[in-house]
Amino acid sequence: MECQDYSLTRTMERENLNLNPLQRGGFLPLEARKALYEFSDGYSVCDYCAGRLDEVKKPSVAGFLDDLAQFLNVDAVRTVHGAREGKFAVMHAICQPGDTILVDGNAHYTTHLAAERNQLNLVEVPPSDHPQYQVRPHSYREVLDELHERGEEPSLILLTHVDGDYGNLTDSRAVGKIAEEYGIPLLLNCAYSMGRMPIDAKKLKVDFVVGSGHKSMAASGPIGVLGMKEEWTEKVLQRSSSHPVKELEMLGCTSRGAPLATLMASLPHVIERVGKWNQEVKKTRKFVAQMENIGDITQIGVRPTEHDLVRFETPLFHQIAEKHPRRGFFLYEELKKRNIVGIKRGQTQWFKCSVYGFTSQQVEYIAQSFQEIAKKQGQ
Repeated sequence: MECQDYSLTRTMERENLNLNPLQRGGFLPLEARKALYEFSDGYSVCDYCAGRLDEVKKPSVAGFLDDLAQFLNVDAVRTVHGAREGKFAVMHAICQPGDTILVDGNAHYTTHLAAERNQLNLVEVPPSDHPQYQVRPHSYREVLDELHERGEEPSLILLTHVDGDYGNLTDSRAVGKIAEEYGIPLLLNCAYSMGRMPIDAKKLKVDFVVGSGHKSMAASGPIGVLGMKEEWTEKVLQRSSSHPVKELEMLGCTSRGAPLATLMASLPHVIERVGKWNQEVKKTRKFVAQMENIGDITQIGVRPTEHDLVRFETPLFHQIAEKHPRRGFFLYEELKKRNIVGIKRGQTQWFKCSVYGFTSQQVEYIAQSFQEIAKKQGQ
């Protein structure tokens, strides 16, 4: 059999400035790139495994998990294949089919899929209207009271720490207090926050946290993080009856090989950059101001933004697209000429972007590029 030419080369990051929020937190530092090479073979971290991946000492997976638990302030932590797998494992371990779980209206689609796969009844807490789409803690209380009046008690509350549509940072500590008051465990989805900004699970009063290594923790992935309080370890980390050394919800072993090795190698880098989170927010707010100064461009979501992911409504670019010979593709193509990527082809009514990790000079260049495109095409 003769295979096709798959063209497995990628110069996107070497040649361009990538604004895609999915990827800004996933860039590997040099140490992780070295680890990627060393552990690129399948099952490469399993050379000295005696049956439990979390107990491997060479490389020091066990030591890494201890450091990661301390970093997140949780009692136990495991790596999983992504934040979605972490959510599914928690739901499967502590809920029964037919149970009700409470989630925010900005929840990622994988929250819905995890609930559906576990045959759970999902009730949403609505966000505020346009343009903020804010998830407010008191809305959780209101929905909980409504469910209680109907005799329906949720077995789990889920909150998206930072959503992937608007970049809204929720008041998770306030929701944590409500969950604690009602005696319902709280799962915090930190896919867009763990590894970018400080996360203290106990301070936030959450029972579980999940994160994404490839989205926000500078790992090659796919890999995620699941942290929990001590009181839940017996259920979530329950051992198999047929293979007692193996943890059932982890299906024996979780992420291994290059994803795990890069996550481990990146942890010192991630810890350091989390300490600079306020600088990232300040830089993003300045970028928002520069974009809005162009005219007829508005940041959607909570203002001022508290996260690097921002969503803009851009009627200006859409009006240009309606008259441009390349229609909606003009914006993507004009940006690409300037070595800027990450905005989807054909998208001009609105778009999401992030300048996380860019230098101030790079952010200035990006903002000026949008200004030039608006001026050039608006003539």
